[in-house]
Amino acid sequence: MKAVITVIGKDMVGILAKVSGTCAEVNANVVEVTQSILEDYFAMIMLIDIEKMSCDLEALKKALDEALPSMQIHVMHEDIFNSMHRI
Repeated sequence: MKAVITVIGKDMVGILAKVSGTCAEVNANVVEVTQSILEDYFAMIMLIDIEKMSCDLEALKKALDEALPSMQIHVMHEDIFNSMHRI
């Protein structure tokens, strides 16, 4: 099972480190990352393996919000993400 994390906001040092560190704390493995900086804005999509994760997705979202309160963060199961983006 996988989940998708999106992060958008003003660029600052340590965003990727905080997101990946928070994932590691709950045993969610980072599978793939794409990120971009557009002028002063940071955008990232991260695919994580949640098979062995020690909490639910809501708890992960809360931990990410606490780690990066100034960023807009979304966490969703890959099935929901795929359904939302199917043409």
